[in-house]
Amino acid sequence: MAEGEIQKMLPKLIQDGKLGLLKAEIESVGDLSGEVRRKHFGRSGDTLLHYAARHGHLSILQYLAETLEMDIELFNNDYKRPLHEAASMGHRDCVLYLLERGAAVDCLKKADWTPLMMACTRRNLEVIQDLVANGANPLLKNKDGWNCFHIASREGDPRVINYLLDVSPDIWNTESKIKRTPLHTAAMHGCLEVVKALLERCQYKPDSPDQCGVTPFMDAVQNGHLGIARLLLEKHKACFTARDALGAQPLHHAAVTAQDDALRFLVSDLSVDVNEGHTSTIETLLSLGADLNAKDGKNRTALHMACAGQHAACAQILLRAGLRDSPDNSGTYARQLAKKPHLLQLFKEINTSA
Repeated sequence: MAEGEIQKMLPKLIQDGKLGLLKAEIESVGDLSGEVRRKHFGRSGDTLLHYAARHGHLSILQYLAETLEMDIELFNNDYKRPLHEAASMGHRDCVLYLLERGAAVDCLKKADWTPLMMACTRRNLEVIQDLVANGANPLLKNKDGWNCFHIASREGDPRVINYLLDVSPDIWNTESKIKRTPLHTAAMHGCLEVVKALLERCQYKPDSPDQCGVTPFMDAVQNGHLGIARLLLEKHKACFTARDALGAQPLHHAAVTAQDDALRFLVSDLSVDVNEGHTSTIETLLSLGADLNAKDGKNRTALHMACAGQHAACAQILLRAGLRDSPDNSGTYARQLAKKPHLLQLFKEINTSA
C-alpha cells in the first residue's frame, strides 16, 4: 500500500469505528501490522492508539493493544499519550482499559498537563474519580502553575470541585505562577456555583491579589458577572474600592471592558465616586498606551465627552497629556460644550488650538 493511502485510510477507519475493515486492511498487507505498530500519522504525530482513544472506540483500542501489541505509552508530537486523549474526551471505558493495561496515570504531555488535568476540562466526574482512584495526583502543576483544581474552577462544575476538596482538602490553597487562585479563575469565568462552594469550603483571604494586584471582585466586574460580585461583597467582604498594581479600581476594570451594568452597580448601588473613577480610569488607559487622539463616528474625542459631562478633572488630565481641542463633524469644539465656570477657566489656562 502506498504511503499516502496509509496516511489517510487507517486513521479514517478508526475515526469511523470500522474495526472489521481495519482488521481486513491490515491483514491484507503482509508487513503492515509491524509498520503501524510504530507509525505516527499526520502533523500531530498521532498513532492509531491516539485515534482510537480520542474517538472512544474501545474495541479498536483493544485490538491495537492486544492483537497488534502496540505500546500504550507511545506519544505524539505534543507528548500526549492515548490516556490523555481518552481522559480529555471523557471516554470512561477507554480510560479504565488503558489504566488496567498499566498506563502511567500521571504521564505528562507538552506544558506538563496530566490526564487528570485534561479530564477536568470536561464535566465528567466519573472519569476524574477513576483517575484519582488509580493514583492520579491532584496536586501536580503544569508549566503555568495550574493544578487540576484551577482547571475545574474554570469549567464550573461544583460536583467536581466538591469531590476534589473531599479527596484533597488542601487543594484549594494554590496559586499559578502569576499568583492567581482558583477563586480568581471561577470569578473571571462566571462560575457562580463554584464560587459559592469555594467561599463555603476554602479559606481564601478577602481581596487576595494576583501578580498585577487584581482581586477576584475585579475579575467579576470586569467580565460582567454581577451575581458573583454581589456574592463576594456579601460573603467575602470584598473591597469594591481596592486598587491593583496600576492604581485602578474595580470601576476602572468595568470601564475598560464596557460593562455598563457593572458600572451602574458600582456607581448606583455602591456609591463609588464616579468622578474619581473616571479620572483614574483615564490615567490608567493613558499609561497603557491608549490613543489620545482617538475619535468616534462623529469625530468626537474624549475631550468632547468630558466637557459634555462637565467633568473638569477629566478634561484637565486630557489637556495636560497633550490632547488639543478640535471640531467634531458638526463643527463643535469641546470647549463649546463646557458650561461650568471652572471648566471654562480651564480652557483659558491651558493653551488649546482653535
